[in-house]
Amino acid sequence: MVKLDKDEFNEMIFTRINNLIDDYELIKEGELIAVALSGGKDSVLTLHALKNYQQFLDFDLVAISVDEGIEGYRQHGIDSAVQNARDLNVKLVQKSFKEEEGFALDDIYSDFKSACIPCGVFRRNILNKTAYELDAAKIATGHNLDDEIQSFLMSFARGDTIKFSKFGPELDVIHPKLVPRIKPLWNTPEKEVGMWAVINNIDIHLDECPYSHLSLRAKIKEFLNVSEDNYPGVKNNVMESFKQILMFENDVTPSLNECEVCGEPTSSDICKACELKDLISQNCESHVGYKQDD
Repeated sequence: MVKLDKDEFNEMIFTRINNLIDDYELIKEGELIAVALSGGKDSVLTLHALKNYQQFLDFDLVAISVDEGIEGYRQHGIDSAVQNARDLNVKLVQKSFKEEEGFALDDIYSDFKSACIPCGVFRRNILNKTAYELDAAKIATGHNLDDEIQSFLMSFARGDTIKFSKFGPELDVIHPKLVPRIKPLWNTPEKEVGMWAVINNIDIHLDECPYSHLSLRAKIKEFLNVSEDNYPGVKNNVMESFKQILMFENDVTPSLNECEVCGEPTSSDICKACELKDLISQNCESHVGYKQDD
């Protein structure tokens, strides 16, 4: 077995991330970048990588954590987020479903086929509103190579080609109130993210969300991992195919309105967050469960 050199591995990881930021100009001088910090390995590496990148470019950092309200799980991630932000001297803004929406995920998950449905909608909504209030130029997320190809295959399987416009290391500005996102780990495999955290003894939240196994993403992730074990290189092949698709000019520019209820950007008259809150409210009043396809 070849012994892993810690310094060489760290240099490889950060050089790849730095090159991605440079190649796609993900960050510009003077910008405020908000890191979506869950406390898991991907978001923690994103925070460390951007802190490291500050030695090459003058920009500001802030971190945002969102407590979804999952008993026995989320607090570990919040603790990790607090510790890493403190260690790197980065301001952390903490938000929660309970304070922002009036309920915890544990309170409403049973109304849906998968808890990932409301979780994703409300988490994205809170992150965007908070970043906008902070006047952040971009939100940096911890989406790694594995996450990206999982999302690609999920949209492909659903025939949702409009979602293809959301892929890539940077999303364009399509509405003044919608803070664009960047993905510094876009071409970094999940396995290497985990190795980085272990060899550097980084404080991260390792537990898996108790609701994640119900999602389509979990099933595709398992399929890809099994395929990669049996046929090494499958993930890279999918990513390379994905890059080829990105080379085609995208003529579909999403048209966004502002939600008639809350004023947040949406492709419909009512945003998904307000739509789900209305459904949750109706369920509380009628005690009739609402089910939505994952």
